[in-house]
Amino acid sequence: MNLIELFLDAAWVEQGLSANTLSAYSSDVHIFAKHLSGKELPDVTESDITAFLAKRFREGISNRSSARIVSSLRRFYGYLLREGLILIDPTALIEMPHVGHLLPVSLTEQDVELLLAAPEIAHSLGLRDRTMLELLYATGLRVSELVSLKVSQVSLRQGVVRITGKGNKERLVPVGEEAMSWLEKYMATARMLLLAARQSDDLFVTSRASAMTRQAFWHIIKRYAKKAGITKELSPHTLRHAFATHLLNHGADLRVVQLLLGHADLSTTQIYTHIASARLKDLHTKFHPRG
Repeated sequence: MNLIELFLDAAWVEQGLSANTLSAYSSDVHIFAKHLSGKELPDVTESDITAFLAKRFREGISNRSSARIVSSLRRFYGYLLREGLILIDPTALIEMPHVGHLLPVSLTEQDVELLLAAPEIAHSLGLRDRTMLELLYATGLRVSELVSLKVSQVSLRQGVVRITGKGNKERLVPVGEEAMSWLEKYMATARMLLLAARQSDDLFVTSRASAMTRQAFWHIIKRYAKKAGITKELSPHTLRHAFATHLLNHGADLRVVQLLLGHADLSTTQIYTHIASARLKDLHTKFHPRG
């Protein structure tokens, strides 16, 4: 294996990184290696990296993308340093490009109610979709975590789901009574009808008895948002953002929200305090006599 493959293999084994993250690392380091025009990766200097970043900037790359490249190269050269393949880390003095907070779009509580009510629950597929939306909003799961849920990860008696998130870290997430009620109804009726006597450990299944995919569920969310008259630009994480924001708006502790979301670093969760603060300011301006 070459150095990049060894690095990716070590990152997967030691840190349990997702396929998407490993793919991003691979792409960034390969693009940088191509830029070197024959110079070997272990021979790179700080000036080589700054020249590469300057070239990418001239090509119109954003600060966010530049920051990702710097992060990928830091990981790569950190690995080479640990393995004794280089003596000096050329990324050590490279400053991370400034990336401002991009506040995620968050639905209002009224928006969420409209979205949840959109599926036709008289049909098996509609009941499945309503259950998925209810569970997503009730738990703040990532869409990838939701669609990969197995029946064995759900405890109806305890009212929790057991999630294996990023870095293969496990967490127990409580499910509220409303979402649990929909989950019980779905598992007792719609799921069995969709499976039609076929066997599967996947919790959410299609009419072909296969597991729901992230892409398919994303299209489902967009369809129901349109039906509900929601015009905001949604993302696959929209209900996750709403879950976190609404918890904070109602007084939840930031560290509790961090645990529920499965964030390793509190700073990742703190972006939601900006949304909650903005909401409070809006309310103050609208309703306070001197707002």
